[in-house]
Amino acid sequence: MIKPSVLLFALLMSAPAFYRLLGNEVDLIQVLIRFLVAVPIAAVLMAGLRFVLAGYRKADDEPPGAVMVPEPYDRPEPGKTS
Repeated sequence: MIKPSVLLFALLMSAPAFYRLLGNEVDLIQVLIRFLVAVPIAAVLMAGLRFVLAGYRKADDEPPGAVMVPEPYDRPEPGKTS
């Protein structure tokens, strides 16, 4: 199912063609073809945007206010193996 945000973005992408339709500069078939081409392009762009923004969401399993505490790292002395 195509999301409404994708259709709205495709409509915005093809808005100049709809504007030219009002001035009788292009045919209705050309405007509809441009809109149909804009739909998959808008879907790919919106999916990419959702993918990028998903990394900034908070994890649900992390309790609110959890603090990460660093642990000390004991480095071995040079020349000695453990």
